[in-house]
Amino acid sequence: MFASLARAVFGTSNDRALKAFRRKVNAIAAWEPELAALDDEALRGQTAKFKARLEEGETLDDLLEEAFATVREAAKRALGMRHFDVQMIGGMVLHSGRIAEMKTGEGKTLVATLAVYLNALTGKGVHVVTVNDYLARRDAEWMSRLYGFLGLTTGIIVHGLDDPQRRAAYAADITYGTNNEFGFDYLRDNMKYRLEDMVQRPFNFAIVDEVDSILIDEARTPLIISGPSDEPTDLYVKVDSVVAALVARGRAEDGANQFYDKDEKARTAILTDLGSETVEQMLREAGLLTEGNLYDIFNISLVHHVQQSLRARVLYTRDVDYIVRDGKVVIIDEFTGRMMEGRRYSDGLHQALEAKEQVTVERENQTLASITFQNYFRLFPKLAGMTGTAMTEADEFEQIYKLEVVDIPTNVPVARADQDDEVYRTAAEKYEAVAKLIEECRERGQPVLVGTTSIEKSEIISALLNKKKIKHSVLNARFHEQEAKIVAQAGAPGAITIATNMAGRGTDIKLGGNYEMRVQLEPEADPERIRAEIDANHDAVKAAGGLFVIGTERHESRRIDNQLRGRSGRQGDPGASRFFLSLEDDLMRIFGSGRMGGMLQRLGLQEGEAIVHPWINKALEKAQKKVETRNFDMRKNVLKYDDVMNDQRKEVYAQRREFMAADTVSSVVAEMREDMIATSVAMRIPEKAFAEQWQSAELAEDIKRLLGLELPIADWAAEEGIDETGIRERIVAAAEAASAAKAAQFGPELNNYIEKSVLLQTLDHVWKEHLLALDYLRQGIGLRSYGQRDPLNEYKREAFALFNGLLDELRQRVTHVLAHVVVGEAPPPPPAPEPVVENHSPPGGMVGGLALAEPVVRAAASDQHLQAAQVDPARPETWAATPRNAPCPCGSGKKFKYCHGRVQN
Repeated sequence: MFASLARAVFGTSNDRALKAFRRKVNAIAAWEPELAALDDEALRGQTAKFKARLEEGETLDDLLEEAFATVREAAKRALGMRHFDVQMIGGMVLHSGRIAEMKTGEGKTLVATLAVYLNALTGKGVHVVTVNDYLARRDAEWMSRLYGFLGLTTGIIVHGLDDPQRRAAYAADITYGTNNEFGFDYLRDNMKYRLEDMVQRPFNFAIVDEVDSILIDEARTPLIISGPSDEPTDLYVKVDSVVAALVARGRAEDGANQFYDKDEKARTAILTDLGSETVEQMLREAGLLTEGNLYDIFNISLVHHVQQSLRARVLYTRDVDYIVRDGKVVIIDEFTGRMMEGRRYSDGLHQALEAKEQVTVERENQTLASITFQNYFRLFPKLAGMTGTAMTEADEFEQIYKLEVVDIPTNVPVARADQDDEVYRTAAEKYEAVAKLIEECRERGQPVLVGTTSIEKSEIISALLNKKKIKHSVLNARFHEQEAKIVAQAGAPGAITIATNMAGRGTDIKLGGNYEMRVQLEPEADPERIRAEIDANHDAVKAAGGLFVIGTERHESRRIDNQLRGRSGRQGDPGASRFFLSLEDDLMRIFGSGRMGGMLQRLGLQEGEAIVHPWINKALEKAQKKVETRNFDMRKNVLKYDDVMNDQRKEVYAQRREFMAADTVSSVVAEMREDMIATSVAMRIPEKAFAEQWQSAELAEDIKRLLGLELPIADWAAEEGIDETGIRERIVAAAEAASAAKAAQFGPELNNYIEKSVLLQTLDHVWKEHLLALDYLRQGIGLRSYGQRDPLNEYKREAFALFNGLLDELRQRVTHVLAHVVVGEAPPPPPAPEPVVENHSPPGGMVGGLALAEPVVRAAASDQHLQAAQVDPARPETWAATPRNAPCPCGSGKKFKYCHGRVQN
């Protein structure tokens, strides 16, 4: 009650923010006559004046009013567009580091130019982040006319650019690009070996377009760069045939399956006890399980394959979650309906889908670098965003990103009529009702936009309309290339467009049709004739009621529904929207009340009849809120775990930059060598142990293997009065002398190159193995809850221990490799690079490929060449160069790290 009273008296926080911004709008308008009187050159000169004032100590806030007025005047001249007052408010919201919620068609692209120009004056760069390459190119090319008019440079980051092109784009005052490209450039930069090879500048300010799509919908899905593993691919095909037979055998008449339990809410599928016993027997019969039972430790890889194959079979549906195109499984983005070319599910799931669809199974990959969008965008000191739908997720933006959402009023009041939902008992009845409404709209010349949740459902409606001989266009992942053309003409009289997940397409639907697109598509036609046709069509469509948006199903998120509705009624245009639902819809079936079907029958609902009532809308909204809350909890949970890795990632990346920036790393290498010697001595000569308890021979062997030095440690140990400190100091002195001799042989320049190369390559290699260890840890950590232990705390503790192990491993490998590097007479042939693919995927991640060399020097410097010592199974002194995950050279069959490479405690 008191909160309601306070809002009535003082207004909401949104009202108070808008009130403060409106006062500045008047101040901006006051500059307009003065700036309008300037010629183009003088107006362009404002940029230099602003920069000079910043150098003299003024702040961006001091310049805001005059700078915004300058952009408004420049836009009139360069673009033929003048910012509305509400767009000025949007610009101020962005500059203040908040999220501007602006309805579709309110000109968010133009709004961004205000905050972008003001912040670009610092010379530190501004990123404008969009959801796809098309929008990045379109917005950059369009707005660069304005920025160029004012003397600022614009760059574009899209797929397919090489490093020099990317470096130039990032060096520009303003850089447009996609969230994926920005994130992958960050990861790639932190895999480079020279500072001058890096492409990004230090982070400054970013404006994220469709901020809810990027920071909410895609927040759970990390960006991952991976390298190929040695896992054979034929096992996926063999296991898939077993799982397919299992699923078919266990299917019951009611659709249930006795061999597994499926939870569609959590998107999991788990074998039942009977299922485990049955699949174990089937695997034995297929020759895949040769010893022990399925859950023995040495069969864990087989269990993993079975689980992923089961998920692929029962949770992932063709033409809904993915499509098969040109012999490849292509993922479909669940939020936008776009194909995600080149991206792959990780952890073997994509290979399981390939086996299921009987296409070529590509090798699984191992993570080399990874980051979530949550942690990437939190690297920016100042962040802002804009979208048509953010208020429903305001709490999440505040908690995760410290971003406040401000609802910007429309320039013209919204005239769209949002009608109550119609609920039918079956999907067939629902689709028939949709088709009937489409026919009614077509008869009066009203354009219709039909939104669906999947390709499969788009094609059901398309087939129904074809049967009724109703002409229409289909926009989904299969016709991705025609997207802009189809959307642009969706407002033409009588146009019927079926779209999969219409959210965030980035092209306005203008009533009567899109003039620019018509001119582009009809180059031979008279532009004036096209303009006259569109003007006449615009009036006809307005008279028919504007664009009618039909939703064929409620999405899990209210935002997606609101985005679909928001395609109609732009800039005060008339329009209408209505959602058609059935009790067979996923949301109703999984999250809706189970009593609803019985209630509708008791109300006497007949076939083909619908129930329409505000209570139904409220019940659906509650179901959607439940899903949104669950997804928010999942994202928060992902972030808590990723924060652990993020702290370690920042430490490793900072260390890499420090190594690259240093003129020499000799002191770092020497410190690592001393630490390894101290560890070896402490292990073989325990503190306060008697001389007869010293393991002198073993210590000499350790030093020979680590440093390649044969030292008389047994003789030293026999000397009177010597202790472990004296032994350690003599070993350090011998190691330093050997290092100095090698440095003199190589020369200062080559020696420094060797040390830095080995240090960076080895750091990358141990970090890659550390990420793999964290992946394995994360997969099983949830089981700790059965022992009444908090999985997150357990993960933090063990991840910290693993990180300490990473540092120990780094010291050991660097010391060993540098001690054994020799000058070769000819360079070895460079290894053939693996194809590079970076990916962004659902949890479990996506994978790409980038091969790194083992931590040995394989490069040339000047006219001298290096060659690392090779592993010889007959010479144990060479075994320490064995990669940790490779088979041990002794022939035991174990991995090196579990055999002769095992770290002694």
